[in-house]
Amino acid sequence: MITHLLNSQQKISNLIDDLNEKLQLDVEHFKQKVLQQCAHVTDEVEIEQNLLKVALEQIDEANTSWTFMAARIYLQKLYREAAKNRGYEQSARYGSFYKLINELVEKGIYHPALLEKYSEQEIAHFEKQIQPERDELFTYPAIYTLATRYLATDHEKRTYELPQERWMIIAMHLMQDEQRKYRTTYVLEAYWALSELYMTVATPTLNNAGKTHGQLSSCFIDTVDDSLQSIYDSNTDIAKLSKNGGGIGVYMGKIRARGSSIREYKGMSSGVVPWIKQLNNTAVSVDQLGTRKGAIAVYLDVWHLDIEYFLDLKLNNGDERMRAHDIFTGVCIPDYFMEQVEKRGDWYLFDPHEVRQVMGFSLEDAYDEKIGSGTWRRLYAQCIQNEQLTKKKVPAIEIMKRILRSQLESGTPFMFYRDEVNRQNVNAHEGMIYCSNLCTEITQNQSPTQFIEEFVENDGTIVKKYRSGDFVVCNLSSIHLGRAVPAHVLERLISIQVRMLDNVIDLNTLPIQQTKLTNQKYRAIGLGTFGWHHLLALEGIHWETEEAVQYADELYEKIAFYTIKASMELSKEKGSYPLFKGSKWESGEYFDERSYADEKWTNLKHQVQKHGIRNSYLMAVAPNSSTALIAGSTASIDPVFKPFYYEEKKDFKIPTTAPDLNHRTYDVYRRSAYIVDQRWSVKQNVARQKHVDQSISFNIYVPYNIRASVLLDLHLQAWKGRLKTTYYVRSTANDIEECEWCHS
Repeated sequence: MITHLLNSQQKISNLIDDLNEKLQLDVEHFKQKVLQQCAHVTDEVEIEQNLLKVALEQIDEANTSWTFMAARIYLQKLYREAAKNRGYEQSARYGSFYKLINELVEKGIYHPALLEKYSEQEIAHFEKQIQPERDELFTYPAIYTLATRYLATDHEKRTYELPQERWMIIAMHLMQDEQRKYRTTYVLEAYWALSELYMTVATPTLNNAGKTHGQLSSCFIDTVDDSLQSIYDSNTDIAKLSKNGGGIGVYMGKIRARGSSIREYKGMSSGVVPWIKQLNNTAVSVDQLGTRKGAIAVYLDVWHLDIEYFLDLKLNNGDERMRAHDIFTGVCIPDYFMEQVEKRGDWYLFDPHEVRQVMGFSLEDAYDEKIGSGTWRRLYAQCIQNEQLTKKKVPAIEIMKRILRSQLESGTPFMFYRDEVNRQNVNAHEGMIYCSNLCTEITQNQSPTQFIEEFVENDGTIVKKYRSGDFVVCNLSSIHLGRAVPAHVLERLISIQVRMLDNVIDLNTLPIQQTKLTNQKYRAIGLGTFGWHHLLALEGIHWETEEAVQYADELYEKIAFYTIKASMELSKEKGSYPLFKGSKWESGEYFDERSYADEKWTNLKHQVQKHGIRNSYLMAVAPNSSTALIAGSTASIDPVFKPFYYEEKKDFKIPTTAPDLNHRTYDVYRRSAYIVDQRWSVKQNVARQKHVDQSISFNIYVPYNIRASVLLDLHLQAWKGRLKTTYYVRSTANDIEECEWCHS
């Protein structure tokens, strides 16, 4: 389009009118400024840049719709480049879909399966269903992010794929092995869900679906055994996953402490810190093709003898030989520790290796089955009483102070409430959950992979045999609450969304054998949400109200119902996950524990018991900040950072506004992340946690000068509310004048 409008200022003016047709903005001042800047410009690229720059300058809190004008100008650039590179007229906006697939398959960008599985006639039909006008849903930050990070290009980074084609390729890829008679319907349903921005897939799926390289899953969790073989094997596995873009959670609580014995020689072990530093080097070195550093979170039990060294890992002072600045940390916390913190009692630290040797059991393998009592605290008491065990007694509050100090300085450690996680584990019949993932929303059974033997075959081949552990994989996608809820499409959306997630399990190309086996064994998915603050603003519900808490309770119960129902229906069609027998799904305990007792829930419970369920774990609320940005909404269950701010880029600023910001929604958004009372955030998450079978990436936003007692109270409130995890403690660099709650 732009190519034909360069000959005169009148044509530039006409272009602006065309772009503004549905927006109905007051463009006269904009036109004057653009025409003034383009008075002597004939280069189309420079004209585009001027149009975009001036459009972005119009955006402020009172003129938020200019982000759509900026997006449409940027789209013209994409349409022009794609038309040039693919050889069609720009006025068509989108070219031949079949030709695009052919060309990118030939270039090795797209996977040949797209042409092997789908006929030319089917692809032509999909092309007719592509809706270019849905590109107009994008804000400028959304289309800029999608285009610069996710749309398929050739090897010279030239534009080929356009936004609606990315949605259709994802849909085709995820539905390629469905029954032929239903496949077209499923592809178009998935395209509808994605292109209407009712949902997003995880960033690895968004980036890699339909392409020749890359996995589709976001996060993984490994469990390291207390042996040199396991430590180094895990490091290699983590490097392979990190190379392909995965975020890793690592449980290191089984590794012996500093000063522990090795082969009965006392005082020989250097503890967990050197191995964590090794992982730190892996995170930095295996940098995901230069796009970003690897991301690894390491978890350790709060009773581990090395916990004090561990809590200092990310501090900016002290002995650098004991620091690992590129690692994220998480602490595994039993109820009894929080009880001792609250009553200012004593806490004992132990070496897990010595506990195994002397006591004949592993503390980390137990948990408290009931609130206030259970196996873990009984075994812990036995360890305290045994005179043969090395132990260190410290006030529990001193350990907690070190946790709080580290959180305010570095944002971590994350908190993992292990007793509650394991009490709520729907697959407790098959294992133990030791920790969470990089983003704290995944809670699934874990176990270390064990080396069995190594031998040489007759032809000289060296063979190593392992017994696979449960190496957790999380397959994620998220509902856009700000669009899907007002459109009343949740049931239809979740039905196709669960199918898409389930298909990720079978289509995934994972570099580690244990992850493949675990994926098939549990068929776990993580259906989440974003746009919570967006939805509250649209509904006129203020954050710090019982109405918001009640709304969270009702909405997430509805989402849970549709998700469980969709997985049950899929089980009728394709079979249940292999470990269904003996699970809380089969027994009905899952429903009973949550007091789901009305007729609707009772019927669903009986259907699940009769027909099974396709996926062992179902729901997890991830951070999803980048995909929420692409969908033009607020991240996860977080409040907005600010109603309006500038995001700094290398050569310019992007003005960013809260979604649908106007005179009606501003009052809800005004109480933004560092102002809103975090006690209400905890209450909301307590309400939704009941309905989420895994966990929630829950950031706590505080000013840098928050009183330690107030931050401690937030953690106590989260634990007492039976939250399973909390994510970052995000603190400001400057004081927040409006923060009344954080000094109370």
